[in-house]
Amino acid sequence: MKTRITEMFGIKYPVLLSGMSWISVPEMVAAVSNAGGLGILATGVLDAEATRKAIHRIRELTDKPFGANASLLFPGAAENAKVCIEEKLPVINFSLGKGDWIVKAASEYGGKVIATVTNLRHAKRAQDYGCHAVIATGNEAAAHGEFPTTFCLVPSLASALEIPVIAAGGIGDGRGLAAALALGAEGVAMGTRLMTTVESPLHENFKKLSLEKGVYDTIYSRKFDGMWCRVLDTPAARKSVGRGMGLVGMLKAIPYSKTIADMLKLPYWKLFIGVLASGWSNARQLAYMANSFESIRVATENGDVEHGVLPAGQVMGLIDDVPTVSELLERTVREAEEVARTLASKMEM
Repeated sequence: MKTRITEMFGIKYPVLLSGMSWISVPEMVAAVSNAGGLGILATGVLDAEATRKAIHRIRELTDKPFGANASLLFPGAAENAKVCIEEKLPVINFSLGKGDWIVKAASEYGGKVIATVTNLRHAKRAQDYGCHAVIATGNEAAAHGEFPTTFCLVPSLASALEIPVIAAGGIGDGRGLAAALALGAEGVAMGTRLMTTVESPLHENFKKLSLEKGVYDTIYSRKFDGMWCRVLDTPAARKSVGRGMGLVGMLKAIPYSKTIADMLKLPYWKLFIGVLASGWSNARQLAYMANSFESIRVATENGDVEHGVLPAGQVMGLIDDVPTVSELLERTVREAEEVARTLASKMEM
C-alpha cells in the first residue's frame, strides 16, 4: 500500500503509532516500526536526558524510521524537541504550540515534521511555516480531539491543504483505514487500538476493560485535564470529571506537580514560580494537567481501576482481541484492501 505518507517516511504501511505517555515507549515504538508502520515516542513524561536514552534504545531495537512527539504546552517539551533535533530524528511530531522553529531545524538535516491539529486554522498555519504533514484529530479520538468528527474534519483539511493529512480518531481496523483514505487522508494514526496489543505496556487490567467496553463507554469533558478530552468511562473518570478544578483540586495538584518536576528534573521552586507568574488561567491549566498525569500514570502503569483514568477513543468499542502489533498492522491493511476491492465492484456500472 503506497501513499504520500509511506513515500515521505519510507514505511511499508500508512499507519502511525500515536505518541501516548507511558504507552509509546521505546519497545512499543520499535514494534510498530518493525511491523512496517511509524512508531512515535511519547516524550511528555521524559526529561531531555531520558528522551535521548529512549531514542538510543529505539535505535538498538530497530533500523526502521521512527519519530518522537513533543506537546509544547508541557514543561520541558521544548528541551525534548531540541534533543530530537540533535539526534536527527527522521520524524518529529508536535502539538499544543507553535513549532516553526522545529520545522526550520529539522529541515536542515532532512527531517520531517508533523503538526497535530484539530481545526483548519491551525492546519493552514502549520503548512505555511513548512510542516510536511498534519495529523487531524477528530472528536472520536482519545484525549484531545475537538468537536468536528473525523468524517468531517479530514476531508475539510484534505481539500484545503497541499501537504498530506493523517487521520486520527475512530480508526481501529481496515474499514477505518479504507474510510480515512477515501476521505482524503494519506494515512492514519492509531492510539487506542494499538494500546491493546501484546507489546503494549498498558496494564492488563485496562487491556481487559478495553475488550469489555463499547463505543458508548467514554466520557468527553474539559474537566479532566482542562482541555476537551476523551477518557474511558469508569467510576474514577466520573469522579475526576465531576470534581473539576476547585480548591481541593488545586491543593491536590501541589504534590503531583512536585512529582512532575522531579520526573522532568526541573527545580520545583523554579517550576512553581514560573507557573504562578504565568497567570491564573495558565496556572489552573497546569494544575489540571498535574492531576491528570497522575491519574493516567496509575492507570497505565499500575492498572489501578479505582483511581486511574485512561484516555481512550470511541474505537475501543470495536476491539475484541489482543493481537501482536505485526498481526494488527497486517490485518488492518489486508482488510482495507479487501474493502477497496468490494467498493470497486459495487461501483461498477
